Amino acid sequence: MPRATLAARLAIVAAIALAVALPIVMPSWATLITLILAKGIVVLGIIILLQAGQVSFGHAMFFGVGAYAVAFWGKYVGTGDLLLFLVVAPAAATLLGLLVGLFVVRYREIFFGMLNLAFSMVLWSLLEKMFHYTNGADGIRVARPTLAGLAFTPETFQYVLVYLTLGLVLIVAYGVQRYLDSPSGHMLRAIKSNETRLEYLGVSARRVLLVGYVISAFLGGLGGALVAVAQQIATPEFAYWTKSGEFVFIAILGGVANAAGAFAGSAVFEFVRFFAAAKLANAWQLILGVVLIAIIMFAPGGLIGLFRRDATETRR
Repeated sequence: MPRATLAARLAIVAAIALAVALPIVMPSWATLITLILAKGIVVLGIIILLQAGQVSFGHAMFFGVGAYAVAFWGKYVGTGDLLLFLVVAPAAATLLGLLVGLFVVRYREIFFGMLNLAFSMVLWSLLEKMFHYTNGADGIRVARPTLAGLAFTPETFQYVLVYLTLGLVLIVAYGVQRYLDSPSGHMLRAIKSNETRLEYLGVSARRVLLVGYVISAFLGGLGGALVAVAQQIATPEFAYWTKSGEFVFIAILGGVANAAGAFAGSAVFEFVRFFAAAKLANAWQLILGVVLIAIIMFAPGGLIGLFRRDATETRR
């Protein structure tokens, strides 16, 4: 096995071990770890679209739909089960992704990005204005759900949620990486490099992009549900354009060449924001901006690209 590949696998194993150990060693970090993992799932969807050279500035709409699907269920149906939420929320986001995707996949580059932004802002406006249903800017509280009918104390539930999220991360990250390495993933990249040639081969570029778009919507809804449960609230901010920018930021920070980049970027983003906000409440965005500029200048492939470059140089 090449040393670079071995090093990458060892790094992944170390990251998983760290995610398992940290909530036990530092219980106060359990929710933070959950947020890192859940947002990483959402960023996987951004990475899928970036393979085709398309940037979505409105991906938070699926994140918001997933969160509000959980919140609406609790408000209008009653306290639900977490396993049920993990089906209902991604399903709602997937349906919206299919409807929106049928329209936006006909466009490319800035038009693709801005149309997604427009749809996202429409959703945000509805969540803000339909106060009688959504509580407006105050959002909807999300009660702590059961898991397979079992109720847990708040202290126990944070461990249940973080390890369930970690299990989901392993599944979806593996599935996304297999998708990116499959013929479908290569066709998705062909949209970026030579879409005309793809059409000459008899493959519909729109259909290929639509599949990727729907998968990304599913991931957005799944991540939104997990974050809503972790934070016990869903607000219109979940669907706001700044949240979409945050996901794109994380994707660039971590690197878009590999599924692991979503979680590397999410970890750095959340830890920097957590500690910087505690020490420099009014300047944490500045620190994140400097970090992103440094990554773009010195490691355009993101954190994962930097790691791969170091591993390759070590092998040489």
